Amino acid sequence: MATNDPALPDAAARLAALKSEHRDLDTAIDALNSMAAPDQLQLARLKKRKLRLKDEIALLEDMVVPDIIA
Repeated sequence: MATNDPALPDAAARLAALKSEHRDLDTAIDALNSMAAPDQLQLARLKKRKLRLKDEIALLEDMVVPDIIA
Protein backbone atom coordinates (compact mmCIF):
# COMPACT_ATOMS: atom_id res chain seq x y z
CA MET A 1 0.00 0.00 0.00
CA ALA A 2 1.58 3.30 -1.10
CA THR A 3 1.21 6.38 1.03
CA ASN A 4 0.62 9.68 -0.73
CA ASP A 5 2.07 11.74 2.11
CA PRO A 6 3.34 15.08 0.73
CA ALA A 7 5.87 15.29 3.58
CA LEU A 8 7.80 12.24 2.33
CA PRO A 9 9.73 14.01 -0.48
CA ASP A 10 10.66 16.75 2.00
CA ALA A 11 11.74 14.13 4.53
CA ALA A 12 13.82 12.33 1.90
CA ALA A 13 15.55 15.58 0.90
CA ARG A 14 16.16 16.48 4.54
CA LEU A 15 17.51 12.97 5.14
CA ALA A 16 20.03 13.34 2.31
CA ALA A 17 21.16 16.72 3.67
CA LEU A 18 21.57 15.34 7.18
CA LYS A 19 23.59 12.36 5.95
CA SER A 20 25.86 14.71 4.03
CA GLU A 21 26.35 16.91 7.10
CA HIS A 22 27.03 13.79 9.20
CA ARG A 23 29.80 12.75 6.77
CA ASP A 24 31.23 16.28 6.82
CA LEU A 25 31.33 16.23 10.61
CA ASP A 26 33.13 12.89 10.46
CA THR A 27 35.79 14.49 8.26
CA ALA A 28 36.06 17.53 10.54
CA ILE A 29 36.42 15.34 13.64
CA ASP A 30 39.15 13.28 11.96
CA ALA A 31 41.00 16.44 10.91
CA LEU A 32 40.77 17.88 14.42
CA ASN A 33 41.99 14.62 15.94
CA SER A 34 45.00 14.56 13.62
CA MET A 35 46.26 17.90 14.98
CA ALA A 36 49.14 17.89 17.44
CA ALA A 37 47.02 19.47 20.19
CA PRO A 38 43.33 19.19 19.25
CA ASP A 39 40.82 21.54 20.86
CA GLN A 40 38.97 19.15 23.18
CA LEU A 41 36.00 21.49 23.61
CA GLN A 42 35.51 21.87 19.87
CA LEU A 43 35.94 18.11 19.44
CA ALA A 44 33.25 17.43 22.06
CA ARG A 45 30.88 19.90 20.38
CA LEU A 46 31.37 18.28 16.97
CA LYS A 47 30.80 14.80 18.39
CA LYS A 48 27.63 15.96 20.17
CA ARG A 49 26.33 17.51 16.95
CA LYS A 50 27.12 14.30 15.09
CA LEU A 51 25.13 12.25 17.62
CA ARG A 52 22.13 14.61 17.33
CA LEU A 53 22.30 14.26 13.55
CA LYS A 54 22.41 10.48 13.86
CA ASP A 55 19.25 10.53 16.00
CA GLU A 56 17.47 12.82 13.55
CA ILE A 57 18.56 10.62 10.63
CA ALA A 58 17.13 7.56 12.37
CA LEU A 59 13.81 9.36 12.93
CA LEU A 60 13.55 10.45 9.31
CA GLU A 61 14.52 7.02 8.01
CA ASP A 62 11.64 5.57 10.02
CA MET A 63 9.30 8.09 8.37
CA VAL A 64 10.57 7.46 4.83
CA VAL A 65 10.89 3.67 5.01
CA PRO A 66 7.55 2.14 6.02
CA ASP A 67 7.41 -0.79 8.43
CA ILE A 68 6.54 -4.06 6.75
CA ILE A 69 4.45 -6.28 8.94
CA ALA A 70 4.81 -9.88 7.90
